[in-house]
Amino acid sequence: MSTNEKESINYGEDHHKNISDAVIKRLPRYYRYLRELLSHGRTRISSAELAGIMNVTASQIRQDLNCFGGFGQQGYGYNVEKLYTQILDILGANNGYNAVIIGAGNLGRAIVRSPMFERRGIKVTAMFDTNPAVTGDAVAGVMIYPSSELSEYCRTHKVDIAVLTLPKECAADALHTVEEAGVPGVWNFTSNELDLKQKTAIVENVHLGDSLMTLCYRLHSSEQKRTDIYPKDLSQK
Repeated sequence: MSTNEKESINYGEDHHKNISDAVIKRLPRYYRYLRELLSHGRTRISSAELAGIMNVTASQIRQDLNCFGGFGQQGYGYNVEKLYTQILDILGANNGYNAVIIGAGNLGRAIVRSPMFERRGIKVTAMFDTNPAVTGDAVAGVMIYPSSELSEYCRTHKVDIAVLTLPKECAADALHTVEEAGVPGVWNFTSNELDLKQKTAIVENVHLGDSLMTLCYRLHSSEQKRTDIYPKDLSQK
């Protein structure tokens, strides 16, 4: 192993810059499967068995984890609890992040009721909406404030993540507001693809419709294959 390769196994911030997006996007899958294994009392697992559960190759798992220094022992495999904790650390889920949700409509309310934030060590501290009929209400114990108070709230409270669940035409203004207030992370659920250039905040665009259309494509392809194998009787109309 070269000197550069040894240095790249550092756990520091510079090392993380060298990790591919593909590897980063797979880490939450490891987190989910390891959490499930822990809930069933598993203490250790081999890369081959983990690969079978996750439907990937053992080589892929070893390569991914070696990006961060590797955590397994030959002849033993992986300590499930230790690997789970280390992946949590890598993902920053133990950093005590706080989030606010901008948009208290159906999607915003569904998200704040979801256990996904708490399970990942993230606390939702406030919601914001322009509708005066809902401000002052609470959803799952989280207060809804007027959108006019968003900037001041973000400046006077520790806010690490702004979740955008408002109409797409309002997304750019909301991004500008939270960015100016110093919020470092934005999780964007609007259909507006926010421009990441020259932005100080880190923006993760989420397109639920894209995932749905991918499913539609796969259904269509599957139906087409069945039609090719078992063509319809053209005499039946």
